[in-house]
Amino acid sequence: MDFEYIDRNLADVREKINAACVAAGREDPVTMLAAVKYAQPEEIEYLYRKAGVRVVGENRVQQLLEHIEAIDCEGLEFHFIGTLQSNKVKYIIDKVSMIHSLDSEKLAAEINKQAAKRGIIMDVLVEINSGAEESKSGILPSELESFCLSLEKYPNIRLRGFMTMAPKCDKKEDYLKYFQQTYAHSLDIWTKKLHNISKPVISMGMSESFEEAIACGADIVRIGRRLFVK
Repeated sequence: MDFEYIDRNLADVREKINAACVAAGREDPVTMLAAVKYAQPEEIEYLYRKAGVRVVGENRVQQLLEHIEAIDCEGLEFHFIGTLQSNKVKYIIDKVSMIHSLDSEKLAAEINKQAAKRGIIMDVLVEINSGAEESKSGILPSELESFCLSLEKYPNIRLRGFMTMAPKCDKKEDYLKYFQQTYAHSLDIWTKKLHNISKPVISMGMSESFEEAIACGADIVRIGRRLFVK
């Protein structure tokens, strides 16, 4: 199978990530997470084995399990980036390195419970509903501080930072408002309330908005369909 299209798309994305970092005066690394919702197993394996992509993001539990079963993924880091139901946590708790979509105390309690059963500590990002959209999951910005503080009672959860999905914008520059607000609010809560030494991980920006996200401080950008266009 010819994967020239992946090489071409990946080179373009990496070039744009580097350019966005230079434009923003950033020297800290930005991780490109390959969102593989629409990818075939052989495409994921090519990304990892031949193209050097080390982190992939899964949106669906069943798809994650199928991909792990189908490919040789030793050394490949899986993140869960989609909406996660609490009754599905047990299936992925020992298969992912990070959960990006923590959005309720019920889910936090279940992640903590399942992680404790396996003797692990699960890294999580709290999902922020930056546009306060009723159709989207995530914690509202006004409730973010209290929610983060509530996680302190779960010893098998390690809060690493925050994730957001900005509303769909007609103009690329319109994403800046949501990303700037998310970054500033997250950093304020992290430094003033959570008293952590390390900097929070900020996951924001997708195929249509990753350059704007990098300009606003994103540490992880989630690139999906743009990698697989033929």
